This record gives sequence, structure tokens and C-alpha cells, in this order.
Amino acid sequence: MDGQPVLIKHLPDYEKVQASATFGTDKSLLEKAIGERPVLMPLEFPTGTEFVTADYPQGRLLIVEYTNPQSSVEADVKIQQYLGAHPESGTIYRRIGNYNAFVFDGSDATAAAALLDQVKYQKTVQWLGEDPYLLKRLERYMVTTSRDVMISTVLVIVGGLAASVLAGIVAGFIFFRVRDQKRAHRTAFSDAGGLTRLNLDGLSE
Repeated sequence: MDGQPVLIKHLPDYEKVQASATFGTDKSLLEKAIGERPVLMPLEFPTGTEFVTADYPQGRLLIVEYTNPQSSVEADVKIQQYLGAHPESGTIYRRIGNYNAFVFDGSDATAAAALLDQVKYQKTVQWLGEDPYLLKRLERYMVTTSRDVMISTVLVIVGGLAASVLAGIVAGFIFFRVRDQKRAHRTAFSDAGGLTRLNLDGLSE
């Protein structure tokens, strides 16, 4: 480890700007680094929040990183609301993962947006020992897989029964129609020998 905060290394062209970059965890230090920016006034800096800022030809880049997505989303809502009510032509903003990134004092919006495109959220967690959540993930996987298998089995059984019933109805209808057509073309026959008989079967004239 070189002692550099990870957030600084996520700056575009980090090697070129690291000497002039400013890193901190306090909002007052941020204000000293970039001046008072009204869009940042509604933001809060809970414990663990970090920021890094550096100058680029496209403008001054600021990355604020929160420790969880919820805080980043809350900040994003406040920022969007402020910019919606008070548009700033020289400010480009974007939420990238848990990063809330800005380009201030940019004269070219396209170039500023391209600078933000280079900011990548690459937070990873590596356990030095065994992953304490491995069993929970395996349990969740087994529950999810079992649920999916049960749902698929029920759907197959229900689908098979429905198909069987439908096939039986179609086959019965076809059989009835064929027998009915054959009966319509059958020659009338009687074994009564000329005597009167009841026409119970519908075949005798």
C-alpha cells in the first residue's frame, strides 16, 4: 500500500493530478478547497463520507463518496431538487454508484460530461479470512433455487393437466362428429318383419 486514499486513485488520470488533488472527510475542508457552492449546502457529511477534488481542463472535478447507497440517493435527491430550482450553466452533476460527482466552472458541457464518464465506481470488499456471510448467501441461493424448482414443477403439472383435459374435449368432439356423420348416411334397417315396433334407436323409418 502506498498510503494514498483509494478515492484519489479513482480520479481520471490520477497520476497526473494526484499532487494537486485535495482529499478530506469534512465539509468545512471541502468548502476551503472549492469555495462556497450553493448546490452543496443541503448536503450532509455523516461519518465515513469522503471527498476528493482536482482541477482539469474541463473544470474542477469533485467526487463525494458515501458509505452506503441510501445516503448517496438522499444526497442525489437534494442535489437534483436544487439544480431543478436553480440551474447552474457551469455545473455538471451525475450520481455514479455511491459517488456524487460534479464538474464546476466548465465552459463546455460535452467535455465536462466526458470527464464524468471516466469516473468509475469500483468499490470492492475483500475478506482477509473466511467470508462471514458465505453461509447466508448459500442459504439464500438454496431457498431461491428450491422455490424456483417448486414453481416450475407446479406449472408443468397444471399445464399438463390442462393440456390433457383440452385434448380429451377435442378428441371427444371429433369422435362424436364422425359417429354422427356416419349415422346420418346409414341405411335404415328393421328386423320387425313388417310388424309395428317402437323406433327407440332412431334408426328405423
